[in-house]
Amino acid sequence: MSSSAQTHADAGRRDTPLDGMASDTRLTVNGVPHDLHLDNRTTLLDALREHLHLTGTKKGCDHGQCGACTVLVNGQRINSCLTLACMHDGDQVETIEGIGQPGNLDPIQSAFIAHDGFQCGYCTPGQICSAKAVLEEIGAGIPSNVTADLSSIAISDDEIRERMSGNICRCGAYANILAAIRQVAEGRA
Repeated sequence: MSSSAQTHADAGRRDTPLDGMASDTRLTVNGVPHDLHLDNRTTLLDALREHLHLTGTKKGCDHGQCGACTVLVNGQRINSCLTLACMHDGDQVETIEGIGQPGNLDPIQSAFIAHDGFQCGYCTPGQICSAKAVLEEIGAGIPSNVTADLSSIAISDDEIRERMSGNICRCGAYANILAAIRQVAEGRA
């Protein structure tokens, strides 16, 4: 095709802001598959909140420093504000909406209520997702920086504090959050 013919063909083309910058992404969120066409710059957090309307996961700092956006991806906790949705094509994502429902709460949710592990509640979804992962990590024998005996990981306040250190509570409910996690860890939920 001559350059004048190419120019004429391009004249009828309608460019969109996403041409060459979007991807088809399949996420299974809380057990439900979703096929999304997203700008490649869309974070997982924004995909959850703005495209899937799952607003339980919160945007706190948008820099990975507060943990309010913590979700579980393939069973591992991550800050959803720091990862692009297109990087998780085919992954399983669990948000606070998938952990439990009123009338059928997860034990960690019940423990947070019993121990008043929240005040304003903004950080609570991320705290609960992180706490769930912490309990699974300890149960799987995955050590942390404060694990004293690598052959036998014991649940301790220091162990829980270290593992939850990526989740900030501006209201200062840390003692209550710790008590809630210990209750579940010790099987009293």
